[in-house]
Amino acid sequence: MLKILRVQGDSMTPEYQSGDFVLIAGVKHPKAGDVIVFHNQFYGTLIKKIEKITEQGIYVIGTGENSLDSRRLGPVSPDKVQGKVIWHIRR
Repeated sequence: MLKILRVQGDSMTPEYQSGDFVLIAGVKHPKAGDVIVFHNQFYGTLIKKIEKITEQGIYVIGTGENSLDSRRLGPVSPDKVQGKVIWHIRR
């Protein structure tokens, strides 16, 4: 399944800017370096880059200053991943 989402915020700057669009597709086997979209129960839909994958979950990192990522949220459960970014449309 494909889905288009609009980026909001600056946690992935400078690569992804607020107002950009991304096309995501389901991913069965994400890997380090992939940019994924996932759901967090407190913060909603987030976009981050996979730093590493362990038995505890998927560790993600943002590229912007003060990014909300696994350093504060902990690992992402694989069942919360909505998809992998396969196309980036700059504003």
